[in-house]
Amino acid sequence: MELADFMYTFALEIRDEDKRKSYMKYASRWQNHSNRVNILKDAQVYHPIPYGSFDADIYIFTLDSHKLAVFFKLEDALICDPYFKVEDYLVKRLAKNFGRAEDNGFINGTGEDMPTGILAETGGAEIGVATKELTYDDVVKLFFSVKPEYRKHGTWLMNDETALALRSLKDDAGQPIWNQSNDTILGHKVCISEFMPNAESGSKPIAFGDFSYYWIVSRRPVSVRTLTEQFAMVDCVGYLAYEFLDGKLIRPEAIKVMQMTE
Repeated sequence: MELADFMYTFALEIRDEDKRKSYMKYASRWQNHSNRVNILKDAQVYHPIPYGSFDADIYIFTLDSHKLAVFFKLEDALICDPYFKVEDYLVKRLAKNFGRAEDNGFINGTGEDMPTGILAETGGAEIGVATKELTYDDVVKLFFSVKPEYRKHGTWLMNDETALALRSLKDDAGQPIWNQSNDTILGHKVCISEFMPNAESGSKPIAFGDFSYYWIVSRRPVSVRTLTEQFAMVDCVGYLAYEFLDGKLIRPEAIKVMQMTE
Protein backbone atom coordinates (compact mmCIF):
# COMPACT_ATOMS: atom_id res chain seq x y z
CA MET A 1 0.00 0.00 0.00
CA GLU A 2 1.31 3.43 -0.89
CA LEU A 3 2.40 5.90 1.78
CA ALA A 4 -0.42 8.33 0.97
CA ASP A 5 -2.93 5.50 1.35
CA PHE A 6 -1.55 4.77 4.81
CA MET A 7 -1.89 8.45 5.80
CA TYR A 8 -5.55 8.83 4.89
CA THR A 9 -6.52 5.38 6.15
CA PHE A 10 -4.95 6.31 9.47
CA ALA A 11 -6.81 9.66 9.48
CA LEU A 12 -10.17 7.95 9.06
CA GLU A 13 -9.48 5.71 12.06
CA ILE A 14 -8.99 8.67 14.41
CA ARG A 15 -12.22 9.06 16.39
CA ASP A 16 -11.17 12.03 18.51
CA GLU A 17 -12.23 15.09 16.50
CA ASP A 18 -9.40 17.35 17.72
CA LYS A 19 -6.74 14.73 17.03
CA ARG A 20 -8.26 13.97 13.63
CA LYS A 21 -8.24 17.63 12.63
CA SER A 22 -4.67 18.02 13.89
CA TYR A 23 -3.53 15.11 11.76
CA MET A 24 -5.45 16.44 8.75
CA LYS A 25 -3.67 19.77 9.21
CA TYR A 26 -0.36 17.94 9.13
CA ALA A 27 -1.42 15.99 6.05
CA SER A 28 -2.31 19.26 4.29
CA ARG A 29 1.42 19.94 3.97
CA TRP A 30 1.34 17.36 1.22
CA GLN A 31 -0.70 19.73 -0.91
CA ASN A 32 2.44 21.81 -1.47
CA HIS A 33 4.80 20.20 -3.98
CA SER A 34 8.01 21.53 -2.43
CA ASN A 35 6.99 20.31 1.03
CA ARG A 36 6.05 16.98 -0.48
CA VAL A 37 9.47 16.61 -2.11
CA ASN A 38 11.27 17.36 1.17
CA ILE A 39 9.14 14.83 3.06
CA LEU A 40 9.66 12.18 0.41
CA LYS A 41 13.43 12.54 0.56
CA ASP A 42 13.25 11.09 4.06
CA ALA A 43 10.37 8.71 3.38
CA GLN A 44 12.03 7.10 0.37
CA VAL A 45 14.63 5.55 2.64
CA TYR A 46 11.90 3.26 3.94
CA HIS A 47 9.36 3.33 1.11
CA PRO A 48 11.01 3.96 -2.31
CA ILE A 49 8.32 5.59 -4.49
CA PRO A 50 9.07 8.09 -7.31
CA TYR A 51 7.93 11.66 -6.71
CA GLY A 52 5.65 11.58 -9.74
CA SER A 53 3.58 8.72 -8.40
CA PHE A 54 2.43 10.83 -5.48
CA ASP A 55 1.19 13.62 -7.74
CA ALA A 56 -0.93 11.06 -9.60
CA ASP A 57 -2.12 9.21 -6.48
CA ILE A 58 -5.86 9.41 -5.78
CA TYR A 59 -5.19 10.13 -2.12
CA ILE A 60 -3.23 13.31 -2.87
CA PHE A 61 -5.40 16.30 -3.80
CA THR A 62 -3.58 19.08 -5.61
CA LEU A 63 -4.94 22.45 -4.54
CA ASP A 64 -4.56 25.53 -6.71
CA SER A 65 -4.23 29.22 -5.92
CA HIS A 66 -7.23 31.32 -6.96
CA LYS A 67 -7.26 35.10 -6.62
CA LEU A 68 -10.22 36.66 -4.85
CA ALA A 69 -10.45 40.46 -5.05
CA VAL A 70 -12.65 43.02 -3.30
CA PHE A 71 -12.94 46.72 -4.26
CA PHE A 72 -14.78 49.67 -2.76
CA LYS A 73 -14.47 53.48 -2.41
CA LEU A 74 -14.72 55.91 0.50
CA GLU A 75 -15.25 59.66 0.34
CA ASP A 76 -12.36 61.88 1.45
CA ALA A 77 -14.65 63.75 3.82
CA LEU A 78 -15.50 60.55 5.65
CA ILE A 79 -11.87 59.44 5.87
CA CYS A 80 -10.82 62.84 7.28
CA ASP A 81 -13.59 62.84 9.88
CA PRO A 82 -11.81 62.63 13.27
CA TYR A 83 -14.63 60.53 14.70
CA PHE A 84 -14.53 57.97 11.89
CA LYS A 85 -12.20 55.05 12.59
CA VAL A 86 -10.98 54.15 9.13
CA GLU A 87 -8.98 51.08 10.09
CA ASP A 88 -11.82 49.53 12.08
CA TYR A 89 -14.22 50.14 9.22
CA LEU A 90 -11.86 48.61 6.65
CA VAL A 91 -11.34 45.49 8.73
CA LYS A 92 -15.07 44.94 9.20
CA ARG A 93 -15.91 45.79 5.58
CA LEU A 94 -13.26 43.48 4.17
CA ALA A 95 -14.19 40.66 6.54
CA LYS A 96 -17.82 40.92 5.44
CA ASN A 97 -17.07 41.14 1.71
CA PHE A 98 -14.48 38.37 1.69
CA GLY A 99 -16.69 36.22 3.89
CA ARG A 100 -19.60 36.43 1.43
CA ALA A 101 -17.37 35.79 -1.58
CA GLU A 102 -15.68 32.83 0.11
CA ASP A 103 -19.00 31.30 1.18
CA ASN A 104 -20.27 31.47 -2.39
CA GLY A 105 -17.07 29.96 -3.79
CA PHE A 106 -16.90 27.14 -1.25
CA ILE A 107 -20.51 26.20 -2.01
CA ASN A 108 -21.00 26.95 -5.72
CA GLY A 109 -17.44 27.08 -7.06
CA THR A 110 -16.87 25.06 -10.23
CA GLY A 111 -13.11 24.58 -9.84
CA GLU A 112 -12.47 26.77 -12.90
CA ASP A 113 -10.60 29.86 -11.67
CA MET A 114 -12.33 29.37 -8.32
CA PRO A 115 -12.52 26.77 -5.54
CA THR A 116 -14.31 23.47 -6.09
CA GLY A 117 -17.51 23.97 -4.13
CA ILE A 118 -19.62 21.50 -2.19
CA LEU A 119 -22.25 21.51 -4.96
CA ALA A 120 -19.80 21.18 -7.87
CA GLU A 121 -20.72 18.55 -10.45
CA THR A 122 -17.13 17.31 -10.51
CA GLY A 123 -15.30 17.05 -7.21
CA GLY A 124 -18.29 18.09 -5.11
CA ALA A 125 -20.42 16.16 -2.66
CA GLU A 126 -22.07 12.91 -3.69
CA ILE A 127 -25.84 12.67 -4.23
CA GLY A 128 -27.48 10.94 -1.28
CA VAL A 129 -31.09 11.05 -2.43
CA ALA A 130 -32.97 12.27 -5.52
CA THR A 131 -36.54 13.48 -5.15
CA LYS A 132 -39.20 15.65 -6.81
CA GLU A 133 -40.19 17.42 -3.60
CA LEU A 134 -39.10 17.89 -0.01
CA THR A 135 -40.56 15.16 2.18
CA TYR A 136 -39.92 13.89 5.68
CA ASP A 137 -38.81 10.49 4.40
CA ASP A 138 -36.37 11.96 1.88
CA VAL A 139 -34.66 14.08 4.55
CA VAL A 140 -34.27 10.95 6.70
CA LYS A 141 -32.91 9.05 3.68
CA LEU A 142 -30.35 11.79 3.10
CA PHE A 143 -29.29 11.57 6.75
CA PHE A 144 -28.71 7.81 6.58
CA SER A 145 -27.03 7.98 3.17
CA VAL A 146 -23.98 9.36 5.00
CA LYS A 147 -21.73 6.73 6.54
CA PRO A 148 -21.74 6.62 10.38
CA GLU A 149 -18.12 7.81 10.62
CA TYR A 150 -19.09 11.04 8.84
CA ARG A 151 -22.64 11.23 10.21
CA LYS A 152 -21.35 11.41 13.79
CA HIS A 153 -20.07 14.97 13.28
CA GLY A 154 -22.59 15.88 10.59
CA THR A 155 -24.10 19.32 9.98
CA TRP A 156 -27.01 20.38 7.77
CA LEU A 157 -26.55 23.17 5.21
CA MET A 158 -29.42 24.95 3.44
CA ASN A 159 -30.90 28.40 2.78
CA ASP A 160 -33.72 30.17 4.64
CA GLU A 161 -36.47 29.14 2.22
CA THR A 162 -35.56 25.45 2.51
CA ALA A 163 -35.28 25.73 6.29
CA LEU A 164 -38.77 27.25 6.44
CA ALA A 165 -40.14 24.36 4.38
CA LEU A 166 -38.49 21.75 6.62
CA ARG A 167 -39.95 23.35 9.74
CA SER A 168 -43.40 22.26 8.55
CA LEU A 169 -42.48 18.64 7.73
CA LYS A 170 -43.98 16.01 10.04
CA ASP A 171 -44.03 12.23 10.15
CA ASP A 172 -47.18 10.09 10.12
CA ALA A 173 -47.52 10.54 13.87
CA GLY A 174 -47.44 14.31 13.56
CA GLN A 175 -43.92 14.72 14.95
CA PRO A 176 -41.94 17.53 13.25
CA ILE A 177 -38.53 16.73 11.80
CA TRP A 178 -37.21 20.10 12.99
CA ASN A 179 -36.51 20.44 16.71
CA GLN A 180 -37.82 23.91 17.52
CA SER A 181 -36.10 24.09 20.91
CA ASN A 182 -32.52 23.89 19.61
CA ASP A 183 -32.89 24.26 15.82
CA THR A 184 -31.57 20.81 14.96
CA ILE A 185 -32.68 18.11 12.54
CA LEU A 186 -32.33 14.53 13.80
CA GLY A 187 -30.03 15.85 16.53
CA HIS A 188 -27.66 17.74 14.23
CA LYS A 189 -27.04 21.47 13.85
CA VAL A 190 -28.47 23.41 10.91
CA CYS A 191 -26.36 26.07 9.19
CA ILE A 192 -28.00 28.66 6.95
CA SER A 193 -26.35 30.12 3.86
CA GLU A 194 -27.96 32.42 1.34
CA PHE A 195 -25.76 30.84 -1.33
CA MET A 196 -27.49 27.47 -1.13
CA PRO A 197 -30.13 27.14 -3.87
CA ASN A 198 -33.90 26.85 -3.42
CA ALA A 199 -35.60 23.46 -3.75
CA GLU A 200 -36.21 23.76 -7.50
CA SER A 201 -35.83 21.29 -10.33
CA GLY A 202 -32.17 20.44 -10.94
CA SER A 203 -30.91 22.07 -7.74
CA LYS A 204 -29.20 20.64 -4.65
CA PRO A 205 -30.93 22.49 -1.79
CA ILE A 206 -29.70 20.44 1.19
CA ALA A 207 -26.28 19.13 2.14
CA PHE A 208 -25.47 16.98 5.16
CA GLY A 209 -22.22 15.51 6.42
CA ASP A 210 -18.89 16.21 8.05
CA PHE A 211 -17.70 19.52 6.65
CA SER A 212 -14.28 19.19 8.25
CA TYR A 213 -13.37 17.17 5.16
CA TYR A 214 -13.72 20.30 3.06
CA TRP A 215 -10.20 21.72 3.11
CA ILE A 216 -9.55 25.44 2.71
CA VAL A 217 -6.00 26.49 1.94
CA SER A 218 -4.92 30.13 2.18
CA ARG A 219 -1.94 30.66 -0.09
CA ARG A 220 -1.26 34.26 0.88
CA PRO A 221 -2.64 36.67 3.52
CA VAL A 222 -5.03 39.41 2.49
CA SER A 223 -3.23 42.34 0.83
CA VAL A 224 -4.71 45.85 0.54
CA ARG A 225 -3.76 48.56 -1.94
CA THR A 226 -4.83 52.18 -1.55
CA LEU A 227 -5.84 53.85 -4.81
CA THR A 228 -5.73 57.64 -4.45
CA GLU A 229 -4.94 59.16 -7.84
CA GLN A 230 -7.54 57.15 -9.76
CA PHE A 231 -10.41 58.70 -7.81
CA ALA A 232 -8.99 62.10 -6.88
CA MET A 233 -11.35 63.86 -9.28
CA VAL A 234 -14.38 62.59 -7.38
CA ASP A 235 -12.87 63.18 -3.92
CA CYS A 236 -12.68 59.51 -3.08
CA VAL A 237 -10.09 56.92 -2.15
CA GLY A 238 -10.30 53.41 -3.52
CA TYR A 239 -9.30 50.24 -1.72
CA LEU A 240 -8.40 47.06 -3.57
CA ALA A 241 -7.93 43.96 -1.44
CA TYR A 242 -7.12 40.47 -2.63
CA GLU A 243 -6.20 37.03 -1.32
CA PHE A 244 -5.16 33.71 -2.84
CA LEU A 245 -6.89 30.54 -1.71
CA ASP A 246 -8.49 27.29 -2.75
CA GLY A 247 -10.95 24.80 -1.34
CA LYS A 248 -11.79 21.21 -2.11
CA LEU A 249 -13.77 18.34 -0.61
CA ILE A 250 -11.11 15.70 -0.01
CA ARG A 251 -13.65 12.98 0.76
CA PRO A 252 -16.71 13.32 -1.54
CA GLU A 253 -18.57 10.66 0.45
CA ALA A 254 -18.20 12.69 3.68
CA ILE A 255 -21.00 15.04 2.56
CA LYS A 256 -24.16 14.03 0.71
CA VAL A 257 -26.64 16.32 -1.05
CA MET A 258 -30.30 16.13 -2.01
CA GLN A 259 -30.84 16.35 -5.78
CA MET A 260 -34.17 17.77 -6.94
CA THR A 261 -35.54 16.09 -10.09
CA GLU A 262 -38.21 17.14 -12.57
